Amino acid sequence: MTTTYTWRGAFDNTEVESLHAAGFGYQPAGYDWLTQVTRHSLGWVCARNSERLVGFVNVAWDGSTHAFILDTVVAADMQRQSIGTGLITAATTHARAAGCQWLHVDFEEHLRDFYFDSCGFRSTPAGLIEL
Repeated sequence: MTTTYTWRGAFDNTEVESLHAAGFGYQPAGYDWLTQVTRHSLGWVCARNSERLVGFVNVAWDGSTHAFILDTVVAADMQRQSIGTGLITAATTHARAAGCQWLHVDFEEHLRDFYFDSCGFRSTPAGLIEL
């Protein structure tokens, strides 16, 4: 099957919430993804095999030159097929086209090779406060 990547692609909340809950280990709670991303994000990328949503990434931004990768997720049975890399490549292309100069990401340590080696991010100093 061929995977297609769509910037600001159509989705329903149930399919994104199910994909996200499975990927991040929580019970689906009916989160309103569509309202969230249309109000606050530069865009998002949907990865589909046929009609099935197999990947998703949200690209938040500051309204100017900084964009932020959030919520990158690929269905468990579709991982290790470069779908995550395809999501980030599409997000990078569209953030650049929107005039962003910087694309930020934070991640858990086990994803370091993916973001640095597969996607081309580089390490920078950053700060974090857990709330």
